[in-house]
Amino acid sequence: MTWTTRATRTVYENRWIHVREDDVTGPHGDGIYGVVRMQHPAVFVVALDDHDRVCFVDLERYTTGRSLEVPAGGTDGEDPLAAAQRELREETGVTASEWHSLGRMNALNGIADAPEHVFLARGLTIADATASQHEEGIDAVRWVPFSEALALVADGTISDGETIAALAFAGIRMGRFR
Repeated sequence: MTWTTRATRTVYENRWIHVREDDVTGPHGDGIYGVVRMQHPAVFVVALDDHDRVCFVDLERYTTGRSLEVPAGGTDGEDPLAAAQRELREETGVTASEWHSLGRMNALNGIADAPEHVFLARGLTIADATASQHEEGIDAVRWVPFSEALALVADGTISDGETIAALAFAGIRMGRFR
């Protein structure tokens, strides 16, 4: 049986998210379903330097606390590649001469309509982004060897789902997983 939406109403909206409540009929009968829709798709960047190190941002999230993540952010309605380039530069002060689209994914697809694009950035040039990092709430930029990054996933240090998925996309693209 497929889902049928009988009625829908907006319960909250701002420039980043739209939250609605739907009256639905699904596989188990009638019910109410809450859905969060991102106003714009997000982008995630696995920036890999010539020493096989991944660029991470270390920040404090209001919802979950301390987090080590790949640079990321919203597209704000722009082309995903342009947004990825902007987010990498704003959050880390890094630019890249090579960009590869790694794929698309959906965050929290049980409750959200949140499309995401993942990119691999290579040919990196590092500049200063201290002012932007402060605005973004980033405490530090960390460079971690790719193999060590996977160990940080395994031991729970990296717990951000999108970062884990982005690293998986990159590992697959680079032939690190078989």
